[in-house]
Amino acid sequence: MRATTPSAFVQWFRSAAPYIHAFRGRTFVIAFGGEVVEDGNFVELTHDLNLLASVGVRLVLVHGARPQIERELDLRGIQQRYAGGLRVTDEDALGCAKQASGRLRVEIEALLSMGLPNSPMAGSEIRVASGNFIVARPRGVVDGVDMLYTGEVRTIEADAIRRRLDHNELVLISPLGYSPTGEIFNLILEDVAAECAIALQAEKLIILTDETGVKDRKGDLVRELTVSGAQALLKAGKKASTFATQYLPVAIKACLGGTGRVHLIDRMVDGGVLLELFTHEGVGTMVSRDPLERLRQATIDDVGGILQLIEPLEAEGALVKRSRELLEIEIDRFIVLEHDRLIVGCAALYAFPEQRSGELACFAVHSHFRNAGAGEIMLREIEKRAKRMKLNRLFVLTTVTSHWFVEHGFENAPVSVLPARKAALYNYQRKSRVLQKKLT
Repeated sequence: MRATTPSAFVQWFRSAAPYIHAFRGRTFVIAFGGEVVEDGNFVELTHDLNLLASVGVRLVLVHGARPQIERELDLRGIQQRYAGGLRVTDEDALGCAKQASGRLRVEIEALLSMGLPNSPMAGSEIRVASGNFIVARPRGVVDGVDMLYTGEVRTIEADAIRRRLDHNELVLISPLGYSPTGEIFNLILEDVAAECAIALQAEKLIILTDETGVKDRKGDLVRELTVSGAQALLKAGKKASTFATQYLPVAIKACLGGTGRVHLIDRMVDGGVLLELFTHEGVGTMVSRDPLERLRQATIDDVGGILQLIEPLEAEGALVKRSRELLEIEIDRFIVLEHDRLIVGCAALYAFPEQRSGELACFAVHSHFRNAGAGEIMLREIEKRAKRMKLNRLFVLTTVTSHWFVEHGFENAPVSVLPARKAALYNYQRKSRVLQKKLT
C-alpha cells in the first residue's frame, strides 16, 4: 500500500502496528540466492532488513551462491556436472564454491554495514556475525553418482547462533558446512535455511524466489496454504508446478519442524518482505502448519487487541465506547476471531435469563475481513452459546449495520421488546435500531 495522504499513512501505520508488536524479539530466517546480490537488489533488501532489526526482529540470513559459483567454474574452464538435479562437487568445484561464497559473504557484510546519511540505513548499527554454525556430512551416492563434496546438513549449532542474536547481531550463514574431520561440503540453500529455522524454532522462514508464489489452476496467486493443503497440491503430481515441487517440500518440512510460518516471496518486488509481513494481503504465498483463522474465548491478554479493533468504530459512532477497565471486567462475555495470531473480529453475549434473551454486543470485524465470512463465523458461535444458555432469542442495537443483521435473520423490533434492564439504558439520542432474531 502506498500512503498518498497523511491520513492514509496514519491508517497504514496503525494497521502495521499489531505486526510490529507481534514480531518484536522473534527470530526470522531469510534465505536468498546469489542472484539477489548479482542483480543489485540486495541494497534495497538491506534497507528492509535494517527496519526489521530496528523493531526488534532477530535476523538470520542464509545466502546462496549459484551464479557466483557458475561464473568461477566458467573462468577456470571446469565442466559442471549434475546428478538428481544437484551439482556434483569435486575438489575443483569445491574450490570454486569456497572462493565464490567467501567473496559473496564479504560483499554482503559490506552492504549491511552501510550508514549513508539521508538513506534508510542512516544510523544503522547492524553488526554481522558469521561462523562455522553448520555441521555437514556427505550426501553420498545419488542416481549411481558419488556426489563427493556435495553435502547435507547434519546439525545446526543453534546455541552458538542464539548467543550472537542475544548480542543484537545479525547472523549471516553461507551454504557451506563442516564435518568433525575438517572437511568442507557444498550445501543446498533451501536445506540450510529450513534446518536453521527448525533448529532455532524461528517464527518465520522467508525465502526469496524467482516467482510470485504458488499458483492455482487458473494462474492466480495462492496467498495462504496449510501443510495439509500443500501436501494435497503436491499429490496432484504433474498438475503441480515446478515452483511448487521445488519449494513446498521445504515449507512443509520447516512447518512440521516447528517453524511458525514460511513465506515464499518474489525477490524482484521492491519492499516485498515488508509488504508480505506488514500488510494483511501480503504479496507471496504463506504456508502454516494449521489454519490461520481461529475462533476462541477471549482472555484478559486480548483486551489490547480488542481495543485496537473497536476504537476506529467507536470514533465513527458505530459502536458505543468501552473503556479498558470495562473490557477487563467483562472479558469472559467476549469471543475473538484470530487471523495469523492477530485479532480481526470480536463479539460479546450478554444474557438476560429471566426474559430468555441475549444481547449481541460489541460486534466488530476488521475491514479487510468483512467480505470473507468473519461476521458469519462469529454470529454462528454466539447463537450456539445462547442456545446452550437456554435463551430463545437474540437482540442487537445498531446504528449503521442493520442491513447486515436483517440479511442474517434478524427483524426490526420496537424498544419495548428489550428486557427492562436494557430498555432503561436505551439512548434515545443515539437512536439505535433494535433488531431481534428467534433461535430455533
